[in-house]
Amino acid sequence: MNKTELIDKIAAGAGLTKVDAKKALDATVAAIKEALVAGDKISLVGFGTFSVSERPAREGINPATKEKIKIAAKKVAKFKPGAELADAL
Repeated sequence: MNKTELIDKIAAGAGLTKVDAKKALDATVAAIKEALVAGDKISLVGFGTFSVSERPAREGINPATKEKIKIAAKKVAKFKPGAELADAL
């Protein structure tokens, strides 16, 4: 499912216009992104939890040259499904 299909489903399920459903989805995604950038955790009971995890720096190998390279530490977004979502899958 892509963003347009999700907007259609939200509009139909909530009785909204597609324009309003798009605004709601965009605002939700922006709020989640803003919270993650701030280092916060977002828990949606029954759905799941969005969080930020730090990956440490490590050594890797360049597959083209077989040289050892350093891979920088970075932050990544994580999602852990809630019990209801996990059971539904």
